[in-house]
Amino acid sequence: MILKCNLSSYFAASYGPNPICKGCLSCSKDNGCIRCQHKLFFFLRREGMRQYGECLHSCPSGYYGLRTPDMNRCSRCRIENCDSCFSRDFCTKCKTGFYSHRGRCFRGCPPGFAALEELMECVEGCEVGQWSEWGTCSRNNKTCGFKWGLETRTRQIVKKPAKDTIPCPTIAESRRCKMAMRHCPGGRRPTKTKDKKKKKKNLMERAQKQHSIFLATDKTSQ
Repeated sequence: MILKCNLSSYFAASYGPNPICKGCLSCSKDNGCIRCQHKLFFFLRREGMRQYGECLHSCPSGYYGLRTPDMNRCSRCRIENCDSCFSRDFCTKCKTGFYSHRGRCFRGCPPGFAALEELMECVEGCEVGQWSEWGTCSRNNKTCGFKWGLETRTRQIVKKPAKDTIPCPTIAESRRCKMAMRHCPGGRRPTKTKDKKKKKKNLMERAQKQHSIFLATDKTSQ
């Protein structure tokens, strides 16, 4: 049986302080609101095996308001992990733990975008160019005189991030390298080489001394 809402004192008594047909143009004792007032949205609420209509000023979480000439309705968001949406395929607020990006919800932002934690949104990140070639291997601003050195490569920032708080990727990196020339032309030899030469000279002098002693001993015995 269809009852008019302006005759809803019965429903107010039966359904507590918030009558089931509040804001509706027509309602049913069993099914709640069937038609809503012009500015309200019809929402079909389900509670276990039971479902009934309600007329609301705004749609609940996971639904959006769809206005039609016949009657305004609450339609379900079809976007995964969406808490509220502007339309069926455009989310305006994601569930906790998800970032909003172009009407969708993500666990992490896509490549080229950075997470704005305070708003849980993905914004344009810092864009960098290609790496340069590795530079000359050097150490202490010298390209010779050592066995090992460092070589560096760089890249440029081609687009600054949308927010100053968003960091850019590293724009310079270095790695260990082997010097092309260990000894500098015309330079002093490393101390280690001098020690070898000195040691060799000492051995030669010792050998000559022992040889002289041997010759003197042999001459005396004759």
